[in-house]
Amino acid sequence: MFVGHYAAALAAKAVQPKAPFWTYVLGAQLVDVAWAGLVLAGVERISLDPHLPGSPLVLSYIPYTHSLPAVAVWALAAGLAAYFLLKLPRVAAVAIGLVVLSHWGLDFLVHRADLPLWFGGPKVGLGWWNAPVPEQALEMGLLAMAAAAWGWRRGLQGHSGWSAPLFVVLLVTVQLASILAPPTGGPSQMVIASLSAYLLATLFAWLMDQTERRGR
Repeated sequence: MFVGHYAAALAAKAVQPKAPFWTYVLGAQLVDVAWAGLVLAGVERISLDPHLPGSPLVLSYIPYTHSLPAVAVWALAAGLAAYFLLKLPRVAAVAIGLVVLSHWGLDFLVHRADLPLWFGGPKVGLGWWNAPVPEQALEMGLLAMAAAAWGWRRGLQGHSGWSAPLFVVLLVTVQLASILAPPTGGPSQMVIASLSAYLLATLFAWLMDQTERRGR
């Protein structure tokens, strides 16, 4: 799942706008940012199987980022960092933590049985990756609903301009590119490309925050 995770960020920003947009965007993929770093460091292990339907990812060992307890720890750490380091209101810090926690639930919908319930425990996943068309429809649908809520909230706040629609277009473009041009390199190349996409989305969200702050 890629754009589906950002639906949580857009929905959270609509419900609790006091946190900067970039914190929600980074929070939506914080688990995968950590996953990319640990895979590149050789701590977690993946491989690619191009014969699999949908995603070619085989996530053989990902306990530190994608087990349910690990995601809860990442969510708690993100919330505490938002509250103590960024000095955000408590309710905004909680919202950021919930966005991070949503990552596991959304992954549960699409992953094959590769998400550990606990360290060394059974692995679960509903496997929507095996049905690529419904899985993509699910992601796009989640994004569309969250974007509508986000746009409504922005309208109430008097925000306008090109940045918000462009952000959604950016997400959809990256998603379509991953569908139409599946990875041809090895696992490391795919991980680096994914990490680049996460950081690009965060950078764009940060630029949106700066632009809107100057416009006040």
